[in-house]
Amino acid sequence: MGALGWAAWALVAVWVGVLVAPWRPWTTAVRLPSASPGPGSPGPELPLPWPPTAIVVAARDEATLVGRSVGALARQDYPGPVRVVVVDDESTDGTAEAALAAAAGGRVPVEVLRGEPRPEGWVGKSWALHQGVAHVATTGVAPKWLLFTDADIVHPPGSLRRLVESAVGDGRDEVSLMARLRVDTAWERLVVPAFVYFFALLYPFRLVAARGPVAAAAGGCALVRAEALERAGGIATIRSAVIDDVALARALKRSGARIWLGLADEVRSVRPYPHLADLWRMVTRSAFTQLRCSLVLLTVTVAALLAVFAGPLALVAAGVAAGRPLVALAGALSWVVMAGTYLPMIRYYRLRPTWALALPAAAALYAAMTVDSARRHRGGGVEWKGRRYRPD
Repeated sequence: MGALGWAAWALVAVWVGVLVAPWRPWTTAVRLPSASPGPGSPGPELPLPWPPTAIVVAARDEATLVGRSVGALARQDYPGPVRVVVVDDESTDGTAEAALAAAAGGRVPVEVLRGEPRPEGWVGKSWALHQGVAHVATTGVAPKWLLFTDADIVHPPGSLRRLVESAVGDGRDEVSLMARLRVDTAWERLVVPAFVYFFALLYPFRLVAARGPVAAAAGGCALVRAEALERAGGIATIRSAVIDDVALARALKRSGARIWLGLADEVRSVRPYPHLADLWRMVTRSAFTQLRCSLVLLTVTVAALLAVFAGPLALVAAGVAAGRPLVALAGALSWVVMAGTYLPMIRYYRLRPTWALALPAAAALYAAMTVDSARRHRGGGVEWKGRRYRPD
């Protein structure tokens, strides 16, 4: 059959394997259960009274977005004691004032905590969260649950109630949702669904929830049991982690916590990525860190991205050019199966099904972004919000 033929049918086997894997890494069906009938009607597993909860928002130079986030948090219909603490991480654009203005008239009390200067060895967000956790633990009613969320995330009124209801009812120590990202521009439609799809292939949601080493979370919406966080070593255990959400999930799971990760229905990000450069910066900030800053893993990952995702089109072209219809057929079959596994994510983002055929282009972009991430890190680190981070 020749090397090209073997490669073609091996790629078919890879995609069929992804399709039939029992943990279904491509599914978008991992969501929170349906909401309870109302704010005063908890599920049968949730004891009354509702546990005290604190929402901690780390914010740095987010004046244009934080108001929408804090305004929604201040209007949560959670039936138990709850408060919001916005940790202003040395902002210079009026973030604190915007947060307080948005909280006016809400039912949930909002406090802005002016962050202290970041110590050596700490990543900015982790340091802000650490201060917020310490503050809510030593003032007012100590929370049983902590919701970590970002300044660009907007929660519907019942969001916190559903998160706590799900975590307590299912006996979980962390419940995290991947917020819906914006897909308003063509670049967002090409890159954003692929970003979530690749993340789910790397950290299959069903395996995250199961026993075993796979652990992940989404930092934009992560509800954590305070006792479990303390048992895992607190935020200090992830002080230098650029990918703080995954690092925290790993620390929790190592300490014996039960965690869960799924896709959000209504929790959404309002941060715009109108240009390719905006998306490029988002990915390059952490891609090389995800590969443990290893040139070997970088080489393997980029080669795999191009072979597995762009390979089907290359095989179709090679088969046609060489007059080998079986090779072209295998390439086309791989492309169809690949697009089929991507289609649920495209539908989740309410895009036209034809966007599923663009996955090879998105993969090629991600390969380039990953290489550039390595270049930036090795050239002095990545700059993010006025700070430069070098991975450990």
